Amino acid sequence: MSRDFRIDKDSIGEIQVPIDAYFGPFTMRAKEQYQITKLPPHRNFVKAFVMIKKAAAIANKELGVLPHEIADAIIQSCDEILSGKLSKEFVIETLNSGASTAFNMNCNEVIANRALEIIGRKKGEYDKVSPNDHVNMSQSSNDTSPTAIHLAIMMNCEELLRSLDVLIESLEKKSFEFREEIKIGRTHLMDAIPVTLGNEFGAYTISMRKCKDLIKKSLEELSYIALGGTAVGTGANAPKGYQELVVTNLAKISGLPLKPSQNLFFSLQSKLEVANCSSSIKNLALELSKISNDIRLMASGPMAGLAEITIPAVHAGSSIMPGKVNPSLSETLNMICFNVIGNDLSVSLAAQAGQFELNVMLGGMVKSVLDSTEMLTNFIPIFSKNMIDGIRANREKLQSYVQKSPILVTLLNPVIGYLKAAEVYKEALSSNRTIRDIVLERKLMTAEQFDEIMSKAKLNS
Repeated sequence: MSRDFRIDKDSIGEIQVPIDAYFGPFTMRAKEQYQITKLPPHRNFVKAFVMIKKAAAIANKELGVLPHEIADAIIQSCDEILSGKLSKEFVIETLNSGASTAFNMNCNEVIANRALEIIGRKKGEYDKVSPNDHVNMSQSSNDTSPTAIHLAIMMNCEELLRSLDVLIESLEKKSFEFREEIKIGRTHLMDAIPVTLGNEFGAYTISMRKCKDLIKKSLEELSYIALGGTAVGTGANAPKGYQELVVTNLAKISGLPLKPSQNLFFSLQSKLEVANCSSSIKNLALELSKISNDIRLMASGPMAGLAEITIPAVHAGSSIMPGKVNPSLSETLNMICFNVIGNDLSVSLAAQAGQFELNVMLGGMVKSVLDSTEMLTNFIPIFSKNMIDGIRANREKLQSYVQKSPILVTLLNPVIGYLKAAEVYKEALSSNRTIRDIVLERKLMTAEQFDEIMSKAKLNS
């Protein structure tokens, strides 16, 4: 009678594992516990761990502590996984046990069982290739997990920065396109001295560039990794020369500018670099949310709002009001930003929750940062193409606001003084007349003087 499972054994005892599964007993027990989102682990989290296992196998082989046949099988197994094979065997969620031990073991077992096949053995023959003794050699979850978190975040942030470049380009084009579109400025949501629509979009461009620079700076700190610290930072059970060699290998495999930690005890205890990167992503979300809010206000109307710009219709705005166009993409970006801000709070709480030689809240941190970067990476190009690129200036409305606004009297201060300007402002409001009419009526300036001050060249200077 055939059976659809095999019997695997670990330190706890025997357990049934699906016969075709590449994961083993640790994963089998753990996957029943960590059913949180019921989603697969993030692709870059898997990739980061497998790169680490490959780098470790190469280092251990070169240092003569791992037999060549086993090392080569582990390396081949890692290469196959990195090429896209066996992805369904990673069944532990990104958010899992403290220090992500369960996910580390999921990786160890999948790699070990595929390596067993490569050398002509059956899955589960762990006396030949062991998840712990061979795949996890010279490692601990306590140094592989922090390292994997850094790598996964760096890979995700590289994708985010590419998406951010798309938005920066779109905003820069609008800044140039709107460079002569004079409009009423606003402070405290009240009329202020005129600016151009291009000035506003230029400021958005600068803020995005600054956010990009801050994220890049945070990635430089993440490039220092904990690999080689093993359990508590002493490097126990790792051969001499292992740390430098494994980090060099990992840098080559990942293509990232990785460097050995300057202090392994710090790298296991503190998650300052992760919190710093998360904060830079949160700050991006704050700036994006502000831009999104401005666009929603400028597009409000079309009759009872500001209506300074028109926005593209990506779908019907209402299920009951025909013809309505909503700033749906801006609203979505706002909601994404709120989630990013919440994720950063989660990272902050996790970063301070470590004790002594280890911060165990790693899974929660990496899930939060990867979720944030994933949402932004995916949506920013859509927002750029389908919202920013389609914005048009409502020139008539912009000119109407400028011509009618009493705030223009501010520009007359150097000639007529603040107090007289205030009187003119109040009279313009109460009488619904223009600033120009009142200034000329009171003979405070000549028509030529007034028109020179209010010329387009002056307003746009």
